[in-house]
Amino acid sequence: MEEVDGHTMSRDIQRIVVFGPESTGKTTLAQRLAAHFQEPWSPEFVREFWDVRGGTVAAEDLGTIALGQLANEELAEERAQRVMFADTDLLTCVLWDDLLFPGACPPWVRTEAEERARSSALYLLCDTDIPFAPDPQRSFPDESGRAMCRKLWRETLEQRGLPLVDIRGDWAAREATAIAAVAAVLARKQ
Repeated sequence: MEEVDGHTMSRDIQRIVVFGPESTGKTTLAQRLAAHFQEPWSPEFVREFWDVRGGTVAAEDLGTIALGQLANEELAEERAQRVMFADTDLLTCVLWDDLLFPGACPPWVRTEAEERARSSALYLLCDTDIPFAPDPQRSFPDESGRAMCRKLWRETLEQRGLPLVDIRGDWAAREATAIAAVAAVLARKQ
């Protein structure tokens, strides 16, 4: 809700989440979509956190990371006119928490992740069909690890009945599919 001329008005910002395992082009796609639609995107907070902390993340950091992710998304949403693009979301935080720190994910993060997921207009599920780009933050560079993550990320969306579009192929195909999917969401809201 926002106030305009003394009246409270609802802002109907469409939240599009660029979702998928590591090294699937989420950041690049979020940036390209933001540029194409001239709308904001929110970066993945854990990257910023990792850099500030000198390349370490511990179980006790999971709540802080989730709060940072929320802050990035909320800032983008405040700046949006029609749509905002999230380079990952709290569902991803929960998945990584469970993979890397079993049992350590704060309960409030799980609850908030579920609520925010239901309010997302669309998930763009990035496939692992592009080459793995080495990065010190990454955990599953081998094909079996990537296949496990691909399956887990897909199941996470399907089990919740969340709207998704598969993003596959080379960059031109990925971008074209994503732009068409976002345009369809925006057309429904006009």
